[in-house]
Amino acid sequence: MSELVERLEAAGIPIDDLTKSAMIDIDPGHFTDHDLEGFWHDRPIPFLFTGFGATRTISAPHMIATLLHHLEINKGQDIMLIGSKGGYLAAIIDRMLGEEGTVTILEPHEEVRLHTEDRLASHLCSGTIRVLRPNDVGEIEHLSGGFERVLITGSVREIPNPIEDLVIDGGFVLGPFGGPVHQRLLKREKQGGDWFDTDLGGVVFGPMDVGESETSPLDPISLANHIEDAFDLVGGMIEIEESTCARVRNLILALREMPPDLPYIDEESSEEEVMEHPVVDLLMSEIEWLGPLWPLFSEFLSIDLASPGSPEETSDFAGGHEDLIPSLEFYSSTAGKRSLSRETEIGGRWSGSLCRLVFGSKSSALSPA
Repeated sequence: MSELVERLEAAGIPIDDLTKSAMIDIDPGHFTDHDLEGFWHDRPIPFLFTGFGATRTISAPHMIATLLHHLEINKGQDIMLIGSKGGYLAAIIDRMLGEEGTVTILEPHEEVRLHTEDRLASHLCSGTIRVLRPNDVGEIEHLSGGFERVLITGSVREIPNPIEDLVIDGGFVLGPFGGPVHQRLLKREKQGGDWFDTDLGGVVFGPMDVGESETSPLDPISLANHIEDAFDLVGGMIEIEESTCARVRNLILALREMPPDLPYIDEESSEEEVMEHPVVDLLMSEIEWLGPLWPLFSEFLSIDLASPGSPEETSDFAGGHEDLIPSLEFYSSTAGKRSLSRETEIGGRWSGSLCRLVFGSKSSALSPA
């Protein structure tokens, strides 16, 4: 771990002495049974595959260090984590806070919560770490006088209402705010009942709600959200005809108005079942204008996996989504160049799979990106 931290520092990742000591001290292998090779190369690694097929990961070391830097941690603070990341991140924060500090994890997914509780039960804490369910918010109010820091470890559109009241005046919430394809890492500081945002850059995190990762590839609501988010991203960089914009908005509306009891599609579904699915039928009816648009989305949403702490100079190139938590900086110059950096979860899938669904075979459409 010491060598990895040194590589991160050499790459310009901000790491103070308190963070460095805690990262070196906490063994990531205690929080996952999976191979750590990717972690040592500054990649995210899985700690759990849920019963419904979603993969949950420990973030890449460079992203962990970045989040810890922006949390501005001091000894003895009370910090809340929404989403456990397997317990590893909480263990590092606990070591930084010391004996007087408290880490409260709010974990909405039962399988993830049980895994986290199991791993933390055999971990020697410096202070106090507790793992609670969202329904335990009332208990939190009795246990704590409020939190100075709240870290949200998955993408959300807004701060959950009960959490706002738990942040003390002068405290802040750090997290990725936005849709499923891209978000902004924001520090939202509470001052006198008002919230003030500091934008820390573009990122792409997986959803806070694990259920969003466990939906069918043809779930109309999830698909509508991905199309909307991707279209907003592309539309902010290039000019798209108003007639096309109207068609995209109508398609999104049509997807959201589809009935909830549609047939479930997975890797075991036949090609006939896929092609007869109402969502595919809707997409095919719009293929004349939608077809040429998808390659554009795919081009703008190609991603370069950044691993600044890797001992290797080269980086992989991939296109996946889902529970990836990174440092994605998206920009375009007058020449139309983009640079994206993003940590990705193994087995991800995203709106690009829709392109394969429309133009490719069933197997390519349903396999992980």
